[in-house]
Amino acid sequence: MTARAATGFAGRMHDPAPRLAETLDQLDRLANLLDSRWRIPGTNWRFGVDAIASIVPVAGDVSTAIVSIYMIKRAHDLGAPGHVLARMVGNVAFDTVAGSVPVIGTVFDAAFKANRRNMRLLRRHFEGRR
Repeated sequence: MTARAATGFAGRMHDPAPRLAETLDQLDRLANLLDSRWRIPGTNWRFGVDAIASIVPVAGDVSTAIVSIYMIKRAHDLGAPGHVLARMVGNVAFDTVAGSVPVIGTVFDAAFKANRRNMRLLRRHFEGRR
């Protein structure tokens, strides 16, 4: 960690762990909204905004991919290493391309939860560091 990242206002030291935990919690909430916000009654199958947006081929998937890219940028800002970021980009790219296929893509988006996968990658990385 750089000295700049570890210092607060007026150069005082502060613990970056609360910022990390808070940011991961925010990203978790966003991933939940995108991938698993609602449950189909009588089942354990969950879906989110990503599946709903994919009803509009290509445009819906591109718009949710932009939100997913924002999440990757936040992961980068937290200091996630290149190999974790690359896997996150791969998950989003796969989700966007496969989800863009009319009809089948909507079902795919409900089943393949790229943002939840990305959050597992991030948490595994950061929790393994402590």
